[in-house]
Amino acid sequence: MTEMDMSQYLGAFLDEAGDNLQRLDDLLLELEKDSANMDVINEIFRSAHTLKGMSATMGFEKMAGLTHALEDRLDAARKGTHHLNDSDMNLMFSSLDSMQAMVDSIREGGDDAHPDVSELVASLRNMDAAPSGAAPRMPAKGRGTLDAPLTQQEEEWVEEAECIGMRVFAIHVLLSDSCLLKAARAYMVVNRLEEFGDVIKADPSVEALENEEFEADFTIVIASQQNPDEIKSAITRISDITSVELEELKQDELKQEEEAAPPSTAKKDARAPETPAVHEPAPVHPMAPVGLSRTESKKANQTVRVDIGRLDKLMNLVGELVIGRARIERLVQEARLREFDEPLSQLGRISGDIQELVTKLRMVPVSFTFDRFPRLIRDLSKNLGKEVELVLEGQDTELDRTVIDEIGDPMVHLIRNSLDHGIETREDRRAVGKPEKGTLRISAYQEGSGVIIEVTDDGAGMDPAKIKKKAVERGILTEENAAAMSDEEIIQIVLLPGFSMSEAITDISGRGVGMDAVKTRVEALGGQLDLVSRLGMGTSVYLRLPLTLAIVLSLLIKVGNETYAISLENVEETILVKRENIKTVHGSPATLLRGEVLSLSDLGDVLGTVVEESHRDEYPVVVVKIGKNKIGFIVDALIGQQEIVIKSLGRFLSKIRGIAGATILGDGNVALILDVASLYTTKS
Repeated sequence: MTEMDMSQYLGAFLDEAGDNLQRLDDLLLELEKDSANMDVINEIFRSAHTLKGMSATMGFEKMAGLTHALEDRLDAARKGTHHLNDSDMNLMFSSLDSMQAMVDSIREGGDDAHPDVSELVASLRNMDAAPSGAAPRMPAKGRGTLDAPLTQQEEEWVEEAECIGMRVFAIHVLLSDSCLLKAARAYMVVNRLEEFGDVIKADPSVEALENEEFEADFTIVIASQQNPDEIKSAITRISDITSVELEELKQDELKQEEEAAPPSTAKKDARAPETPAVHEPAPVHPMAPVGLSRTESKKANQTVRVDIGRLDKLMNLVGELVIGRARIERLVQEARLREFDEPLSQLGRISGDIQELVTKLRMVPVSFTFDRFPRLIRDLSKNLGKEVELVLEGQDTELDRTVIDEIGDPMVHLIRNSLDHGIETREDRRAVGKPEKGTLRISAYQEGSGVIIEVTDDGAGMDPAKIKKKAVERGILTEENAAAMSDEEIIQIVLLPGFSMSEAITDISGRGVGMDAVKTRVEALGGQLDLVSRLGMGTSVYLRLPLTLAIVLSLLIKVGNETYAISLENVEETILVKRENIKTVHGSPATLLRGEVLSLSDLGDVLGTVVEESHRDEYPVVVVKIGKNKIGFIVDALIGQQEIVIKSLGRFLSKIRGIAGATILGDGNVALILDVASLYTTKS
């Protein structure tokens, strides 16, 4: 098959290969806990077998060879001739890493030649009495016959097809002797037949077809309403097909054949029908529709993979729709055209529904990122010689795909910190009366209009005294400032750029190394990071993230002659503060809010906006929450709430502190979107 022939299937292959590799990774982690669990071994074998068939069909022989070697070792364990040990587990994990590297290389336009896996394949095959695991090649069968008779389930499908007016054909295909990629041709035949109806059976089984475990012919049973001549003509047009023969199967004839069968054979079939492997539960792969009932086949076809770039474009168009709607509403309001109220209201409902639907289309569960953490924990704990139990909660919580993609690296960094400098060694934990096995808990849950991701360990926690000492040594704090700070404030110092408690550089980040980068990444997403630690008890990091990055509900405010937007995710409340209630505390303005001191800051001064001197009796104040701190920004006017579409300022203006982006308002003017977290830092 030429490269052009297979290119249309490459995207599906990469997606399915990624899913299978993740599945194998999870199963191997489960097998490592109980290496004799035969159910898990069988499940791994099936997944590896599927991956091997997919790779061979696409012509990636290196990957297929590695998967076959992995399959051999698993088959030896299935048959009891080899007992899996730690060395086996490490080899199999290395195999998955190599296959993932191959998939990444293929995705980037390369092939499966890198990395070189010859030594890994040799190691997998190097065991005493390890059976091959490969099924013998299927002998060629007579034309128009089925080696494996229809099972009871398949006969029911034939009967169901006849009841709804469909005809069932056994289609016998003979390939030419010069055909080089028989598995690929078989795949194309099955794929073409699925366009004409529902595939009921493959003989040999789909696994045998995928692995070229057949000579030159095979038979596919299909239920269809199409003309048999059209079906035959479509298959004949595929390259390397020598002949195609159709035989119509009817339920009454099948029953007569079954009754005429010898008693011993009938009993054997009734007791243990030879159900093809295609009916076994396994991850979906290119041949998956084979063997599905008509109803199941329809359900399987209801899912469509969509390129994320198309969803991005769709979201941008919805954003433009929101801007246009706001513009029309503003013009109608100014013109006082009452007759437009009803159609505008309807337009608002429709555009709102479209916006909600597109937002949901982009939402994916956090398990998309969480699923790789068990393997990461396993490798890190082995390297560090620590025992760590990972607890994952709320994997079904959904976030925008863009947010999910961006939080992966910060999450990995937090996990590395927890294992390296958070959770103690077995000996240290035993000495302080803790269980030898540490616990790392990663939770996700929705709160308000955002999602909280919490990373908590039961390790040693942070020592404020040591942090304070290090900060003074590095000139970050003076002795006087350090003495006036609370333990909670001292701990936040680890979030400052360049601050580290590590005495030596290691491969695994220490608590504090790069924490400012994690904080910066989260804030760039419009989120917030909060850090809580108790000495001897452990550390918790809270990431507050927005559900989506494209369209957000915001508060519009006026400062001087300019209009600004603040995401409502950051706004606690808005209040009016009388002039006489503004006091000076430690040289800064403040007021009392329900008995607590609230620091105030003039937003015009922070932004450097020219504001005329005001002598009003009361001031509008926007109370925002940054981590555990609250601050009130004094503004000139509160305009109200509005949905805004976030627009990037471009590469040259993206680094302006305090500005997260811009939006177009209903009157056509541009308003800057404020990043209150960095404004608070600037103010501080």
